[in-house]
Amino acid sequence: MTIKTKLLPLMIAAALATPAAHAAKAYISNEKDDTLSVLDLNTWEVVETIDVGERPRGIALSKDHTKLYICASDSDTVQVMDLATHKIIENLPSGADPEQFALHPDNRKLYISNEDDAIVTVVDTESHEVLAQIEVGVEPEGMAVSPDGKWAVNTSETTNMLHWIDTETHELVDNTLVDQRPRHVEFREDGKLLWASSEIGGTVSVIDVESRQIIQKLNFEIKGIHPDKIQPVGVKLTADGKYAFIALGPANHVAVVDANTYEVLDYLLVGRRVWHMEFTPDKKYLLTTNGISGDVSVINVADMKVERSIKVGRYPWGVVTLAD
Repeated sequence: MTIKTKLLPLMIAAALATPAAHAAKAYISNEKDDTLSVLDLNTWEVVETIDVGERPRGIALSKDHTKLYICASDSDTVQVMDLATHKIIENLPSGADPEQFALHPDNRKLYISNEDDAIVTVVDTESHEVLAQIEVGVEPEGMAVSPDGKWAVNTSETTNMLHWIDTETHELVDNTLVDQRPRHVEFREDGKLLWASSEIGGTVSVIDVESRQIIQKLNFEIKGIHPDKIQPVGVKLTADGKYAFIALGPANHVAVVDANTYEVLDYLLVGRRVWHMEFTPDKKYLLTTNGISGDVSVINVADMKVERSIKVGRYPWGVVTLAD
C-alpha cells in the first residue's frame, strides 16, 4: 500500500468532519430561560444550549465574528462570549436594564439603550471605558448605527421618537416623531433610508436619513386578524434593496413589502408573537423568533414560503447568524 493510499481514508474522514465542526450557525436568545440556543443551519437542529445572564434579549456579533455580545437585561450587563469556546469572557459596563444595542463599524463603540434610565450608554468594547451617557426619551429600546458610522439612532417607546446621535461628538442633534411605541430601526445597506417600526401605532415609517424626515408610512391589514394585534417590531431589508420583511408581533405574520413601491406583497404565517429576524449567511433563508410558541420559523426568501419551524427555548427574542 502506498503512502498516498494510506492517507486517503484519513483525508476523507477529515473532509467529512469539517462541515460538522464549522457548520453555519444561528444563535437565539431565550428571554425566559436565560440561555442561548445554537442552531445548526445545515441540519436545522439545535446542537447546544448555553447558560448566560438573566433575561437575554439583544445579541450582536463583533465585526470580525469572534465574539458575541449579549444584553443580559436583568443582570444589568452586556456579556461578551468567545465564539470559539462558547464561554463568557467579559462583562461590559452597560448601564441599567440594557435591551438592545448596535456596534459601530469601527468594531469598538457599542451603543446600548438603557430602558429604565432613559439613556444611551456608549462603551468601548476593548478598554471597557464608558465613553458617554446620552439622555434620550422615555423607555429607549431600538438601536442602529448607520453603515458609514455617522449616526446612532435610538427609539424611545413612550416618547414616540427616534433620537439621532452624532457618533463623533456623542451629542443628540435631532429627533423624529413617529407613531406609538417605536421598537426597532434598520438602515438600508446604502445608509440613505431608515425603517422604523411602531408597535402600538401599527405602522412602519421610512425616513430619509439626510433630512431625517418621514417620506413614507406603511400600514398593514390581515384578513381575520383584529388591527390591535398587528404590532410591527422587527424589520429586515434584503441586501439588493428589493424587499423588506416586517415582523408583526401577536398577528403571527411577517409582512413582505416591495421596498421600492412600499406595496405589501404578502403576509407569511409564522409562530406566535413573532419578534425579531435575521438572514442566514447565504441570504437564502430568513429566521424569525416567535416568543410565545418558543420556536424559530424558517422562510425561504426566493419562494417567500415558510419551510419549517424549530423548537428552541422559552420566549426566543434575538437572533444572529454566523457563516461556516
